Amino acid sequence: MTVVKVPVRAAGGVLSELSSGRDGRDLGWLAEARLNALEWVGKNGFPSRKDEDWKYTALDGILAVPFVAAVAGTGPRVTLDLINKAAIDLGGPRLVFVNGHFSPEFSRLTGLPSGAVVTTLAAVLAASPDRLKPFLGHTPGEHHEFAAFNDVFAEDGAFIHLTADTIVDEAIQLVFFSDTEGVPLLESPRSVIIADPGSRATIVETYAGIDNDVYCTNVVTEVVLAENAQIDHYKVQNEPTTAFHLALLDVRQARGSRFNSRSVMLGSNVARHEIRVLLEGVEAEVSLDGIYLPQGEQVHDNTIFVDHVATNCTSHQLYKGVLDDRGHGVFNGQIMVRHGADGADANQKNKNLLLNDRAQVDTRPRLEIYTDDVKCTHGAAVGQMDDEALLYLRTRGLPLESARGLLVYAFVQEMVDRIELEPLRASLAALVSTRFGSGAHRAQP
Repeated sequence: MTVVKVPVRAAGGVLSELSSGRDGRDLGWLAEARLNALEWVGKNGFPSRKDEDWKYTALDGILAVPFVAAVAGTGPRVTLDLINKAAIDLGGPRLVFVNGHFSPEFSRLTGLPSGAVVTTLAAVLAASPDRLKPFLGHTPGEHHEFAAFNDVFAEDGAFIHLTADTIVDEAIQLVFFSDTEGVPLLESPRSVIIADPGSRATIVETYAGIDNDVYCTNVVTEVVLAENAQIDHYKVQNEPTTAFHLALLDVRQARGSRFNSRSVMLGSNVARHEIRVLLEGVEAEVSLDGIYLPQGEQVHDNTIFVDHVATNCTSHQLYKGVLDDRGHGVFNGQIMVRHGADGADANQKNKNLLLNDRAQVDTRPRLEIYTDDVKCTHGAAVGQMDDEALLYLRTRGLPLESARGLLVYAFVQEMVDRIELEPLRASLAALVSTRFGSGAHRAQP
């Protein structure tokens, strides 16, 4: 067992010691990359509110927990029934990870075409680690300290490679479930998705765990789309409110590729879903949608950076938040159009509904444009429940809770309807509609 000591540059930070079960198994470039990332984190520490991209989200609660790095073989309370309750079975290929490590007894890899490789990061590291050098061997700190920390501790996750013109008809599910047995775990799943020219697939990521468990999921998912490839990506984060969730989705797109992302953020004490998209091929397209529903003391942070490098690229963003109790939402979105990226078509919208005076949202849509031939718009809106609409429903006989829930669901229904997978859409509609009162669930069609 290796003990890793990392000085933390954050007021009150205590995330200074972690146990790792790696026991020196890494060799060559990977060992060097992990060491470089660890030293970089030790030198730079972790983000604080002094850092521009983290100014709205306090990390003190995460940094104060004495986490232990998760190892394989834990999670005795996990059953197939728990997995199915956390992530509706879509019937196709499904990889299940418990505490960040692959669980073959809950997984299913059937019905895949010959051109689709769906396996685990650990399997690739064991058989042909050089395939992962472009992902794990990069300069540490390319994004931020938590991503570098994932470089240090990542041992498993999904590895998906679609060869040229491969089409996977059924959705590929990635289920990440946690069972800590009372030990505060740091889980570091790392997933890599490679789509060769003309390939297409749908990926559904789900994150969940056992109520009252304390842990931190620090996940990095990297997606590389070649010419004319298409990936439809869904993410459902419904971890317990005693857990923490830090995620980076890094996407690189070549000519004519399409990436569609739909995220639903329900759980965790502090959850940050960061997306970085590099449009480096002509006529690449990206569409990013998200719903975040913090209540209680939850913090849901959505940080997005879309980088238009090539000409005639398109990016669309629509995020909606519903905030209750002392819930805190963040939308921190930036679109950059580089010099020479003529013909860019980019729009960014963020809409928020505050259900009381204690809830709060920080919204910061931004455009940074260095060329003239573009069509770019952005906007944000923050409002409260429409009292007249609420009164109208009450006069029609609906109880207050049901009327309130119906109006909330009407606000987010547009986002739910964008989910093209019918079983997933129905499952999420029930989750979302019951979030703020059972009335919306009864009233929805």
